[in-house]
Amino acid sequence: MERKSSRAATQEYPNPFIHELKLTKAQWIKGIILGCTLLPIRVFLAWILLIAAWIVAVPRLAGLSQEERSKPLSGWRRWLFHPILWLLGRAVFFCVGFHWVKVKGRKADVKEAPILVVAPHSSFLDMVIMFPAGVPSVVSRSENINLPVIGALLECNQSVLVSRRDPESRKEAVSELNKRVTSDGSWPQILMFPEGTTTNGRCLLRFKTGAFVPGVPVQPVVLHYPNELDTIRWTYKGSNWFQVLFHTLSQPCTNITIEFLPVYTPSEEEKKDSRLFAGNVQKVMASALGVPASDYVMAGRIPVSKLNDLSVPLESPGKEAMTLLYRKGLGPRDVEAALDRMIDRCRSGAEGTKANAEELASILGLNKKTAIHICSLYSKDDTVDLRHIYFNMAAIIGHVDEISLFHSAFAAFDREGRGSLTKEELTELMGALLGVPQQSTEELYDTATEDQEQLTEGESQTAKQLLTAHRCAAAGDYRAAC
Repeated sequence: MERKSSRAATQEYPNPFIHELKLTKAQWIKGIILGCTLLPIRVFLAWILLIAAWIVAVPRLAGLSQEERSKPLSGWRRWLFHPILWLLGRAVFFCVGFHWVKVKGRKADVKEAPILVVAPHSSFLDMVIMFPAGVPSVVSRSENINLPVIGALLECNQSVLVSRRDPESRKEAVSELNKRVTSDGSWPQILMFPEGTTTNGRCLLRFKTGAFVPGVPVQPVVLHYPNELDTIRWTYKGSNWFQVLFHTLSQPCTNITIEFLPVYTPSEEEKKDSRLFAGNVQKVMASALGVPASDYVMAGRIPVSKLNDLSVPLESPGKEAMTLLYRKGLGPRDVEAALDRMIDRCRSGAEGTKANAEELASILGLNKKTAIHICSLYSKDDTVDLRHIYFNMAAIIGHVDEISLFHSAFAAFDREGRGSLTKEELTELMGALLGVPQQSTEELYDTATEDQEQLTEGESQTAKQLLTAHRCAAAGDYRAAC
């Protein structure tokens, strides 16, 4: 359930990435009984309806060339299939417990607001919004196109697909989005979840700017789940997707209220500044929900708080790595010895800074599975920068004092040994100290260098800023830097 009162902007926000469903003994018994009886029936009926929707969806694009598929559907492909897909989709959600969907406000048509922005994003079950919204197109991960049934429905819906790992894919998605929303109503509305990930709904994450780059009017839509048990939330820590599905489908019914807010038309300033536009819409939606508008985002797999242009992790990945190492039987001295081996390898040359899971396993003296887990905390790829692991973990265990740590980090990222850092090198250094890759540290760099052309280690103010941010992240105090 949403919080009914918002906190002042100066107060600490609730952590939106954690949701634990606490059940009484009576609720557990009720859930088991309904889970053994109601859930199988619901799953069976939902799959039958999804397969029926797939059978309808496939012919909708049959016979169309790739060029024709890049244009909005019209004629019989639109009027014949659209109501059938709407009916089947709504029936799926009826089967899983969304018997009544309460709607407040009026949905704007495509010419009034080409984009619908929806929040908070709680789980995959939020897609029930599709039916009061008239089955608009959506923006989805390109990987979802390979899912059975779901992939065909996304293709039939002419969804905008984007790969999070491919920068070119993101550029193409922005271009496609811009083309559609400026088509004067030729294309259906686009529905987007600007938070970009799921949360517990206790505050709104900082909105991603994708929906706001075109600078067109948007209609904010807020979701309320006024249920006794809040089973919907699928978060970074807490219930997984199976538990969400099990607990939700084991309830007699799930209530939802969908509230269409007035269309938000951007000012000239907001059209030029998508971040300002996104921030103002976030505040409007947060006010309607009665929750804070936060500066939290998801950086890869790590929840972070934005501190100017820095991404400060709510929980340092080094803490999870340390916990994992201790569970595997490594003591403090073993960890320090492993860190020494890491930094020695890094100092051997540029090639020595990268390691795959097998090499990391050898350095740590552990199995490959554990090494893969630690790699995943710091990198999306098969390789990891050992400097990121070393500097992030060294601060947590107090392996060296902060001044020595900063000196070592400065030397490690000063590739040419000139005694100064470029903006790119500072970005890499901050990523290592904080344990989270940084997109840019241009604001910090410009503030620190002032009239200087390059950032040198001797600039004590910069060192202080770096170490303060690092200390906050290592301690897990993600708001102390403010």
